[in-house]
Amino acid sequence: MAKHVIIGAGSIGTNVARLLAEGGESVRIVTRSGSGPEHPLVDRVAADASDPSRLTELSRGAGVIYHCANPPSYTVWERLLPPLQTAAITAAKANDAVLALTGSLYAYGPQPGGRMNEHTPMAATGHKGRLRRRMWEQALAGGIRTVEVRGSDYIGKDANGIYSLLIKSALQKGKAAWITGHLDMPHTFTFNGDMAQALITLASEERAWGRPWHVPSAPAVTIRELARRYAVAAGRPPIKLIQIPRSVTRTAGLIVPIAREMAEMDYQWYAPFHMDATETTETFGLTATDLDTAVRNEVG
Repeated sequence: MAKHVIIGAGSIGTNVARLLAEGGESVRIVTRSGSGPEHPLVDRVAADASDPSRLTELSRGAGVIYHCANPPSYTVWERLLPPLQTAAITAAKANDAVLALTGSLYAYGPQPGGRMNEHTPMAATGHKGRLRRRMWEQALAGGIRTVEVRGSDYIGKDANGIYSLLIKSALQKGKAAWITGHLDMPHTFTFNGDMAQALITLASEERAWGRPWHVPSAPAVTIRELARRYAVAAGRPPIKLIQIPRSVTRTAGLIVPIAREMAEMDYQWYAPFHMDATETTETFGLTATDLDTAVRNEVG
């Protein structure tokens, strides 16, 4: 019987499992493939977490369920995320467990000056932002103890983000990187280790339940500056960055589904994007990992 159940073994779920296990806590991590970190206190189970009955059974005796699953392709969100959310809420309610949700900033939509704190209205008009809002509202109405921990775009070991998708290959080959975003707009990046720690801390704090919180993150930096730091961490010369015009992605979106989904969110990358987590720091004492430490963690 595990005290903690984690849905998903991406970089967030894996980090949550490792932190808990290293602290002596028993963990069960549920994925379709049965993947997850190897540790004596981590029980890896292959199961469909969107099946409410199965997830409820696997969560017997758990005090917290961490929902860390996030399909990497935007094109499947509407199909896969709602059943996962419903199953997680059902399992939490049946087992009287706290449900800790890995959230994002999508529900806010474009904001004046690109600035967001935990009290910013959820005003997204795009379908992915509206989906995120509905999922959080569903959890709040589910009759459970829940908290949503929101972070920005991830950096850190195994993060599915700007380094792995756009910079890593070019840096290793010494070639130019094509970037779908403005090179010189400040953007908040969240270290995935900080997201994992925030999920664990806030799930255990009754003061945190029933509302969203932001993950303390390093001050916003430009993509150009972040790429320079990646090069330093890798011990390689800086690479040339080529900014793809915003119109190119939008035009491609007329015929390519994933490009259309990316274009819906491009406001995050062609204008300032600042996440404020001051309230989380002041309330719970959590602080952000230094940006260069996070970069070195990702580069390895």
